[in-house]
Amino acid sequence: MNITRRGGLAVIAFAGALALASCAANEGGGTRPAGGELEGTLSGVGASAQGAAQEGLIAAFQTANPGVDINYSPDGSGAGREAFIGGGAAFAGSDRAFTLDEIASSDFAVCAPGSGIVELPLYISPIAIVFNLDGVDGLDLDAATLAGIFDGSIATWADPAIAALNPGVTLPATAINPVHRADDSGTQENFTAYLEQASAGAWTFEADGEWPAELGGEGATGTSGVVSAIEAGAGSVGFIDASRVTANMGVVSVAVGEGFVAPSAEGAAAAVDASPREEGRAAFDLAIALDRTTEAPGAYPVSLVSYLIGCEIYADAAKAELVKAYFSFIASEDGQAVSAAAAGSAPISSTLREQVEAAIATISS
Repeated sequence: MNITRRGGLAVIAFAGALALASCAANEGGGTRPAGGELEGTLSGVGASAQGAAQEGLIAAFQTANPGVDINYSPDGSGAGREAFIGGGAAFAGSDRAFTLDEIASSDFAVCAPGSGIVELPLYISPIAIVFNLDGVDGLDLDAATLAGIFDGSIATWADPAIAALNPGVTLPATAINPVHRADDSGTQENFTAYLEQASAGAWTFEADGEWPAELGGEGATGTSGVVSAIEAGAGSVGFIDASRVTANMGVVSVAVGEGFVAPSAEGAAAAVDASPREEGRAAFDLAIALDRTTEAPGAYPVSLVSYLIGCEIYADAAKAELVKAYFSFIASEDGQAVSAAAAGSAPISSTLREQVEAAIATISS
């Protein structure tokens, strides 16, 4: 996987953030523990949306800690949660938190018996709705119209519902090919949550990481698969992490209040700031209940909060030390700068950072 960078300025920002991370380590910062260098191997599995950010973060962390080898496999959120439950990964990346029922019914093999888990919202990013339509670079769409596009009831790009929202845009009568994820995907669950909550009943399915079996469209595996399908198919439309948008794609601005908002890191951060914590969670399970119907100015509600998930108490002391150090780096201002440069994500707020750092402090063996 290649790190996604947005032009020369992003490359400079990434290099600068990596240098800051290395300096912080050499000066006794949060990337290596007091008393000696970190050593060992750490494996994570999870969200493909985090892939570009993870590659940048790993490069920076390993530069500061050359004795550490970190592997992150972007196999999807569902695969990450399964690997963490089964002990195949020391940490997971997931575009949704575990449900309370999942936590209650799971014995997390990598954790010590009786341990709780930490779920840390460390990657905030817009989900871009993108399309391939000759001569059209951008469209304004509301949630009800998007629901019709993805459930197949709106079948061509010249449909009156699309035209009414885009006066002055010449829309061809090209057939719409909606592309969805074929795998269990947190990005997909966040997108369908938006449709469910914001479409005023037009979307009749529950939010889910798995696409409704009764709907048509083209299934593609992973973010890379969706990107390839959109670029290859005239008339195609799909949803991807905004860090993966290419110059060959048109981008949708979604209805928010009386206007339309394009995907941006700032818009995703505004949506998170306008949303509460989920109820019923343990103290260090920092799941956020995103408000998809927000009318906050500039907020982009088709966003995801992707979590880094680990144990409060690990069965293996070496894994606990490495996870704690790596999570601490990701949560730091330097780590968030690396993520933003590599993937265009929104840095977490100082208030959220305080909560995350308190959770990381509980990680032990």
